[in-house]
Amino acid sequence: MRAALAILLLVLLGGARDPILVPEISQHEIRLRQGFTGTELLLFGAILNPQGTRAGQDYDIVVVLKGPTESIVLREKQKVAGMWINADSTELRSAPSYYALASSKPIADIVDEKTAAIYELGLQWLQLSPIGAIDPDEQARFSKGLVDLKTRNGLYRQDEAGVQIKEQVLYQARMYLPSSVPIGTYTAETFAITDGRVVTSASSSVDVRKLGFERAVADFADDRSFFYGVIAVAISILMGWLAGRLFALV
Repeated sequence: MRAALAILLLVLLGGARDPILVPEISQHEIRLRQGFTGTELLLFGAILNPQGTRAGQDYDIVVVLKGPTESIVLREKQKVAGMWINADSTELRSAPSYYALASSKPIADIVDEKTAAIYELGLQWLQLSPIGAIDPDEQARFSKGLVDLKTRNGLYRQDEAGVQIKEQVLYQARMYLPSSVPIGTYTAETFAITDGRVVTSASSSVDVRKLGFERAVADFADDRSFFYGVIAVAISILMGWLAGRLFALV
């Protein structure tokens, strides 16, 4: 009995030495209006011990901002007889629509590969689960292609010197959301790491939503997808007819 109590006391005391993260975000709501060109978020906070004072040891900080997950169908293009056609394809079940990472050091210098994979710390460690059986090499190729495409569109980012830590108390990181940022609830998770071990983490959220005419169109597309498609086709036909008439008059 005494041995069990001693072990419990050690566990409690050990947990008491872990730091506390107090995260905050410059904006908890981003409103997408007409003419939105993108915005920058400031993710900041403090590293404290359980008593609310300065933590007594050095920690590395990693901040990850993720958008809503989505199912994505990837198709590989192949050139045949001078024409590009669809070749192999796969569907990924849970790809983040947006992913940005900032860290105080390169991830490889902070944690090992196993820990990076568990917490998805880095673009190469994203868990892009395919639907159905797929060869591991083929899955790696498709995953790399998706990351490259999202990176070129500004939706995936990784800055391994993006977190600034001041006197091991305050930290901050800046992350950019482009104009094409998807709507939904984003999760910002901060990790405090020492000796290759994640000792604590904390999360907060950001809501990205459309307002005005853009929101009305988006809601209509979601709630009345069939009629939205019919109207879109009708507008395309009308615009084509008008263009033809204008060229005929020239």
